[in-house]
Amino acid sequence: MLNRRHFLSLSAGMAVATATASLPALAQDRARSGRFKGKSRHVTTGHAELSGSRVVLQRDFTFDGAPDARIGLGRNGRYDPNTDLGALKKLKGQQSYRLRGGIDVSKYNEVYVWCRKFNVPLGVAKLGG
Repeated sequence: MLNRRHFLSLSAGMAVATATASLPALAQDRARSGRFKGKSRHVTTGHAELSGSRVVLQRDFTFDGAPDARIGLGRNGRYDPNTDLGALKKLKGQQSYRLRGGIDVSKYNEVYVWCRKFNVPLGVAKLGG
């Protein structure tokens, strides 16, 4: 039979164990954001945020347009086509893109607006802390 003090001690220990087990997931879920710079003679401005399972282009996002514009991730100046999140939904304003399972966001430090047709970057947002 458990007395109250023993019960509270066990409960606190279980809470700490649960929180500790969740720390890697929380660390990966930490939001990172950055400001777009246009590439390949395109004007791309505004901010992007990578958080958990989503890439969010913020309200201040603008893009001058191009064929086959896609959203994806990259690292240190190299776009990864395996992270293609789909077609750009609109040229201005906030929009959200869900990451597919299996994409480890900790491996990427850039959000791209990418032209699949011509295989060139249209805008890159370097992500900070």
